[in-house]
Amino acid sequence: MRQPLDPGTARRRFAAVTFLFWLPVGLYIPSQVLLLTERGMTLAVVAGLFAVHSVTASVMELPTGGLADVVGRRAVLAASGVLNLCALTVMALGTTVWALALAMFLMGTGRALSSGPAEAWYVDTVQAHSGAEADLRTGLARGGTACAVALAVGTLVGGALPLLLGPGRDAGALLARATDGLVLPLSVPALLGAAVGVAYVAYVLGALPEPPRPPATLRGVLRGVPATVAGGVRLGVREASVRRVVLTAAAVGAALATIELLTPGRAARLTGAPESGAVLYAALACTGFVCTALGSHGAPLAARLTGSSERAALASLAVSAAGLLLLGVTAAWGGPAPAALAAGGYALVYVGLGAAGPNENDVLHRRVDGTVRATALSVQSLALQSAGALAGLLAGSLPAGPLPWLLGAALLLAGALLWARRATPAPEPPADGAEQPPAPGGPVHAAVPPP
Repeated sequence: MRQPLDPGTARRRFAAVTFLFWLPVGLYIPSQVLLLTERGMTLAVVAGLFAVHSVTASVMELPTGGLADVVGRRAVLAASGVLNLCALTVMALGTTVWALALAMFLMGTGRALSSGPAEAWYVDTVQAHSGAEADLRTGLARGGTACAVALAVGTLVGGALPLLLGPGRDAGALLARATDGLVLPLSVPALLGAAVGVAYVAYVLGALPEPPRPPATLRGVLRGVPATVAGGVRLGVREASVRRVVLTAAAVGAALATIELLTPGRAARLTGAPESGAVLYAALACTGFVCTALGSHGAPLAARLTGSSERAALASLAVSAAGLLLLGVTAAWGGPAPAALAAGGYALVYVGLGAAGPNENDVLHRRVDGTVRATALSVQSLALQSAGALAGLLAGSLPAGPLPWLLGAALLLAGALLWARRATPAPEPPADGAEQPPAPGGPVHAAVPPP
């Protein structure tokens, strides 16, 4: 039987596959809405297309997590890459509502398929090589950093490409003539993202080895996936540490939805015009990704300084809540000083969230085993998305000013306080590489029947 990859190699490959998945997302973010409106879609239609993506991702989240636990991580990740590159190609070239709706459906399905399997592969690989007490935080932090860097780089490149190929540019005019107007300058970031998707699929198939699994049958999948999903949901409800991670994800989702909803309008008011506000918001979004990368990179240090992953999550989420509180307090005033304080608060939010994520997931992975690992991550992701949708509706219904920001800060602070309760700390990895006995309770093994 082939030996598992060593932890260093597993970390590098996990970071690489994470970067390759999120780079296309960063590429199409700046031009997506503009491309759809350039194709003649109204803002109401664009909102409907986004709803197709959100609903598809939410509905498919748990079944696809269960599928990754039943048939394997690599196959599901490769399928997500194929769906995403198809979605980006259709979105770049599609001119009708139905074609664009298909693109959003494929993209939502691909996003759901990708939610959890790569991280589950990394944890399974490291624990297979070094045991259940192996260090996970470093690799989880590297994955978070790779995600944020990919989004930052993609946002910058995706925002610059349409400008470089815009009206009056020789390359843009040549592209339009060669394709009879089918490929617009705004289409190029999505097409580049599809090309990166090809590299992603090839990398997943070639660089993420898994131990052999029994051949999957349709009957086994149809029976195994619902059982695995049920086991993962029960785990999120019954096991205190996992429940804390899931509830924290809901609080983070509410905070992020509040920021994403309110920041564009605030940027436009600060600059005095929607166009310049959009430029400022793009710069802020890139700054947020960079701050997330810095926070994620420092997550292991935060755990060492505070003494455990639990206390690091508490401290990091408290920093984020303080930053969001600062954004709320400064919303009532104008001028350079409040704007500078708000920028500092914005940075604190993302640095704190970047540092909190790897430490929360370190706790999660020490409480679950490989049979439901991807499903548990899908439960966490679903909590974040669902709470974010509800919080966005609530924040949008509140009067403008500090109140919506303070609501997000209160919810995030509540998530931080969940970690202030006394709990059995997750076992720390040994400093000298010596083996340690398993902690009482150990990982939770869900009672899932084999397929």
